[in-house]
Amino acid sequence: MNYFVTGATGFIGKRLVAKLLEKPAATVYFLTRDKSPERLEALYDFWQTDKSRAVPVVGDLRQPGLGVGKAELKKLKGKVDHYYHLAAVYDLKASAEDQMAANVDGTRHAVELAQQIDAGCFHHVSSIAAAGLFEGIFREDMFEEAENLDHPYFGTKHESERIVRAECKTPWRVYRPGVVVGDSRTGEAEKIDGPYYFFKLIQKMRGMLPPWMPSIGLEGGRINIVPVDFVVDALAYLSHQKNLDGRCFHLTDPHPMRVGDVLNIFARAGHAPEMGMRINAALLGFVPRSVRKSLMALTPVRRIRNAVMKDLGLPEDIMQFINYPTRFDCKETQKALAGSGISVPSLDSYAWKLWDYWERRMDPDLFIDRSLKGRVGGKVVLITGGSSGIGKAAAFKIAAAGAITVIVARDKEKLDETVAEAKAQGLTLIPYSADVADEAQCAEVVRRVIAEHGGVDILVNNAGRSIRRGIENSFDRMHDFDRTMQVNYFGSLRLTMGLLPKMLDKRAGHVINISSIGVLTNAPRFSAYVASKAALDAWTRCAASEFVDRGIEFTTINMPLVKTPMIAPTKLYDHVPTLTPDDAGDMIVDAIVNRPVRIATRLGIFGQVLHAAAPRVAQIIMNTTYRMFPDSSAAKGKGEAPAMPSADQIAFTQIMRGIHF
Repeated sequence: MNYFVTGATGFIGKRLVAKLLEKPAATVYFLTRDKSPERLEALYDFWQTDKSRAVPVVGDLRQPGLGVGKAELKKLKGKVDHYYHLAAVYDLKASAEDQMAANVDGTRHAVELAQQIDAGCFHHVSSIAAAGLFEGIFREDMFEEAENLDHPYFGTKHESERIVRAECKTPWRVYRPGVVVGDSRTGEAEKIDGPYYFFKLIQKMRGMLPPWMPSIGLEGGRINIVPVDFVVDALAYLSHQKNLDGRCFHLTDPHPMRVGDVLNIFARAGHAPEMGMRINAALLGFVPRSVRKSLMALTPVRRIRNAVMKDLGLPEDIMQFINYPTRFDCKETQKALAGSGISVPSLDSYAWKLWDYWERRMDPDLFIDRSLKGRVGGKVVLITGGSSGIGKAAAFKIAAAGAITVIVARDKEKLDETVAEAKAQGLTLIPYSADVADEAQCAEVVRRVIAEHGGVDILVNNAGRSIRRGIENSFDRMHDFDRTMQVNYFGSLRLTMGLLPKMLDKRAGHVINISSIGVLTNAPRFSAYVASKAALDAWTRCAASEFVDRGIEFTTINMPLVKTPMIAPTKLYDHVPTLTPDDAGDMIVDAIVNRPVRIATRLGIFGQVLHAAAPRVAQIIMNTTYRMFPDSSAAKGKGEAPAMPSADQIAFTQIMRGIHF
């Protein structure tokens, strides 16, 4: 049995060739633009054969008769039993010109070659897209009934099928696969389209919310998903059955699921929260086209939409396909496959394999150099509070990645110790002694950094001052509020304002501000500290909005409780779970590598949501912690030894890990 295959290097075609070669006496001729050994070696490895059974035929889809030479025509004439045409553009984002050239002209040229070589049967692999956006059930014997073919992909797939039906004198068969995903046995896939477009959104939801928390999602039409192994098996089987010429077969799922159900299956596969409440995307259809067009003409709306679509890797017209209106009847295909053991597996049975393969090998983030070394190598990074705790841990990690690492702290002796410790580990830190609460010293740091390093690429405002004291014990201590503001807010602001102009000149820079989980949870007893951090948070949000188009990025880290010298005076914290400085340093590394707008723990986000949605409930919870954990003896101005925490206190701190009490 001899075969000819176009698109043999494609996702379906490559696997079809392997299937055909399972027949002991089979020879497959396949179209290729280049038959150099380097190009073909990987194919032969995949097919586990050589050129004696998989024979390359040089040609071009865009040329009449596929551009196959006369010598090759003579070799092929009368020898090909089955001719499979799979070469096409399967990409919603491809240009109309490319789709026309490949799908329409390419099919016409493939038909010409099939007739020139007197092929036994022409098998055209079309797509359910040939039906357009038909409203209702589209049967296998329907073709002219297709409607709403405005999209280039739909239009060219319909026209290519028309060419086969109208112009092919060779016996023919047409196959319309559904949305083809990876192999149901291995998860292997080759490109991102169809449901894969939503994987990045699901992944982001997983990062923001725990898997048990229901979320809001979309509902739409039914999406017909089939794994590539089913398509190949069905295609190979049907093409060898007798008395099926001149017919079309829907290689589709007889029980397609709605978009919302599909997304929830993949959410479970990716351990992300399921969409408990779904908004039907069809509701958008009630918005007049003129209104939608007017909204998209607004610059802010257009920029937001483009940024979101780019971040998630979604095509421009994805909403059109969420509301997909067509159901595909596949009774004739099922009848022809009866007894073969070939059927569409349940998506739920293999979705986890698709997800696992995508996340390990196809996730676009895997191909971006987001290593710390890639971000900071050769760059100038300035870290305040760099002689101890969080700043020191981060400085060591950043210096190890090849950054020019500048650390700023008040205590010169501690700075020198940190520099010596780093040197013993083969790292270089550049120390600047300064108190960020002092305006003149901040100005001198800025002057020196610009003079000696030309400014900074990344600024980490980590130096901070914390005071744990209830307001009723602070009536006569306004200096507590002044001190925290001078360090946490004004100190960060002075350095940032001094270093921003050079960042703007380079149109590049990143400012990372270390805030607190207390800003999200409104922790009582920390009013001075939280207020100063909240001021920095608010300024950061304003600045980020002003500079988002100037190449300057801002990240706020709402840091949970960390075991540092800053919390040492509060002996209660000796008995509660805290992050280590190394853990906190990793959060700064994450900020540098991924550059998010905010980094916060799930508990912190939950606290913020609770304060927004049910403020009275949030106040009661926080008041309970306030009464459960009294001021320290030092805060009260007393010298007695601190009491050991009670069982209730220990239990509460375990439940609300990282919260300031």
